[in-house]
Amino acid sequence: MSAPAPRDRAQRRRDVEARLATDVDVWVATASADGDPHLIPLSHHWDGETLLLATAADSPTGRNLARSGTVRLAAGHTRDVCLVEGTVQTLPMDAVDDARATAFAEHTGFDPRGLRTPYHWYLVTPQRVLAWREENELAGRELMRDGRWTVETMDER
Repeated sequence: MSAPAPRDRAQRRRDVEARLATDVDVWVATASADGDPHLIPLSHHWDGETLLLATAADSPTGRNLARSGTVRLAAGHTRDVCLVEGTVQTLPMDAVDDARATAFAEHTGFDPRGLRTPYHWYLVTPQRVLAWREENELAGRELMRDGRWTVETMDER
């Protein structure tokens, strides 16, 4: 099986942004204060700049996100990788405006606002984004560094 031709970096960025906008779930990788890894899928909403997640405040993921303020997210599958490293802001349920919370609920089919278990919102601001499909896309896989896209799309020109 031969690898498909590599995408240019602008196409990879468009593909990443489309995946973040349309996929419902991402893998969320965190670590405890002792360094114990934790990996779980969570639903998300992408507004073009940030990802909004929600989970139980007292879950391992919720505690890890609140403590560290950082996260690594993975979207896609092993032949179309999208990794997002970001900073995390922990917010109570009433701190996210109704329009964004409703957009999250409509996109994911899950609305944590009315649950008995205390949930928090976790607002992820991407700082680094990497994307590749095959070995032929490893070069140039870093599409965002220090919170800034390293490649423009046609729409930005």
